[in-house]
Amino acid sequence: MPAPNTGIAEAQYRDLYFYSLYRVLEAGLLALLLFGPIRELVPQPALPLLAKATSVGYLIASAALLFWGLRMRALRAQVLVGLVIDVVAGTLAIHALPPAASGIALMLVFNVAATALLLPLRHGLAAGALAGAAMVGEYVWSTLTVYRFDRPLAEPLMFAVSFLSIAMLSYLLGRQIRESQALAERRGGELADMAAINELIIRRMRTGVLLVDGDGGIRLANEAALLLVGDMGRNRRLADMAPPLAERLREWRATGKSDDTPLRVGGDHEVLPRFARLLAHGDSALVFLDDTSLVSRRAESLTLSALGRFSASLAHEIRNPLAAINYATQLLQESNGIGADDQRLLQIIHAQCQRTNGIVESVLGLARRERASAEHLDLAAFARRFVDDHRQVLPDGAGRIEVTGQPRLPALVDPRHLQQVLTVLVQNALVHGHYPGDPADIVVDLHVSAGRPTVDVRDQGPGIAQELRDRLFRPFFTTSEHGTGLGLYIARELCRANEATLDYVELADGGHCFRIVLPDPRAMLPA
Repeated sequence: MPAPNTGIAEAQYRDLYFYSLYRVLEAGLLALLLFGPIRELVPQPALPLLAKATSVGYLIASAALLFWGLRMRALRAQVLVGLVIDVVAGTLAIHALPPAASGIALMLVFNVAATALLLPLRHGLAAGALAGAAMVGEYVWSTLTVYRFDRPLAEPLMFAVSFLSIAMLSYLLGRQIRESQALAERRGGELADMAAINELIIRRMRTGVLLVDGDGGIRLANEAALLLVGDMGRNRRLADMAPPLAERLREWRATGKSDDTPLRVGGDHEVLPRFARLLAHGDSALVFLDDTSLVSRRAESLTLSALGRFSASLAHEIRNPLAAINYATQLLQESNGIGADDQRLLQIIHAQCQRTNGIVESVLGLARRERASAEHLDLAAFARRFVDDHRQVLPDGAGRIEVTGQPRLPALVDPRHLQQVLTVLVQNALVHGHYPGDPADIVVDLHVSAGRPTVDVRDQGPGIAQELRDRLFRPFFTTSEHGTGLGLYIARELCRANEATLDYVELADGGHCFRIVLPDPRAMLPA
């Protein structure tokens, strides 16, 4: 950013340059009167030798001052030295050439005015006083010499007053000009900063913004618009970049009505365009492109936030009857009239109550974004207990579940979260992981992948269609009319809370499975 008053300083040096040119013009005119063809048209100098010496010396000094001014240094020194030279040369010229005294004095008025314009008030007034004193002094000098030229005393006195007056007026004018220029520079800097801020805001907006002129040319585009429409390069016509969008804009200009249906631009991006005129009577239009995927994610975020608040209030309603069932089960287990088979059923009820309470706690922890309480456990033993519990509640003919892989596998994970994730994956496999008429065949395979404990949940079903895999873990996405679309989403969020990953992957034998990759437990141990 330029330093304050840089423009004012540059303007002053520019004015000094023209002032120096004027001084050269003054010296040139004086030399022309003495050495040029018009010397016969003016009276002869009273002191020819002094007049010629003054003319030549003043011309050389003027050229030197002009060269000094081109270096743009020491402004005040240049102006003061130049003024002294002007006053001395003018005084000598008036004394040597009395008939031209009035003209030379009038030319000095500009020099005094320029000095007051470029320097502070005290210097300007000093310049006027110096020039006025020189005029009076020259008059006294002329009166005392034999080359006296009859002039009234009022003339140098009037010039002295004029020099002081023009110095004061020039200073006031220069101060007003400098203040106006400083204000203009500040306002210009503020406008430039605001323009830069606005440009940055528009560039960083997630909404794409295009400025399209009346001929369909793209004048401006922010980063979001380029990501949606594509890099324009040298092609800056909307009809070539996004023909459907250009047609939608043409219809809006013709009818004034905007179509709210999304359209596809840039290959894979689906956007919702909105249009607005840049000026009331202009042809340029602003095109706003809202990425429908972002809009959808915002809606999902709002829905999940509402779901979190709803689940918090629902937890009390679930916990009360669940606690009553669990307490009643414990009372029945203490009864002497309950047989062994019924005791086993009560144990199943008690275990499922505990599991359901854990699921509620996990969902609430997810809604509150609570951190996982990771524990060191044997993943193989945990998987076997999980499968045994599921086998007890699995209806006859529904299928089979087995555990394969390493007999012992240490892991670091929140067991409540892992229980819920496996429950979601196994339940999905029981419902969707088999062909119609065939029982489900589910395998929970334990192994190590890239040094990290890994759990694969496989089935023998048809798999998931390619076009559905990108939306598989999105909230509220489901292919079942009875599903909520939250199971896989919650399962993945629970895995993330444990620094684990959950993905749908292809296997080397051509099959597919849901794979849980847990963090390396050794990386969490102190060295």
